Amino acid sequence: MSLKAISLALLTGAITVATVGLVAAQSPATPPAATAAPASPPAPSAFKPSLGDLMTMTIQPRHTKLGLAGQEKNWAYAAYALHELEESFEGAAEVWPVYGKTNVGELMEATTKEPMEALAAAIKSGNAPKFTEAYARLTATCNACHQATERGFIVIQAPRGTPFPDQDFRPQKP
Repeated sequence: MSLKAISLALLTGAITVATVGLVAAQSPATPPAATAAPASPPAPSAFKPSLGDLMTMTIQPRHTKLGLAGQEKNWAYAAYALHELEESFEGAAEVWPVYGKTNVGELMEATTKEPMEALAAAIKSGNAPKFTEAYARLTATCNACHQATERGFIVIQAPRGTPFPDQDFRPQKP
């Protein structure tokens, strides 16, 4: 093969490659079906804990911690625990405004308002006997609520020990 023939073949090849590239650049790209993006998975549904879950996860431990703080006369922690318990009741009523035929928020307000106000007063004054009395009334209202909602087999009591061995409920000295 002559030098002219090789040069002509290379030039023809280069023009062919350039032409194919130019045509491809001007054509709209259509992705093959196999490389199309997969459909998005469905969004997960929001977790809605049951009323029993909320009682066990938030209300019961805060009731227990409030009782333990009062037993130790740790009024600063008792005030905190009472506030947390109030928020837990509110949260449960927000997630479950109606349980069966019961308006949860109204029932909780009606049954817990007086004993929680009495607890707040006992905590503020540091009065242990009044705290014990108000805590017993609060506990009784919990049980009355369970009775009213056909859950009388759930019986709450003042703590007789701590399920929180890693927490010291005694007041701390400054």
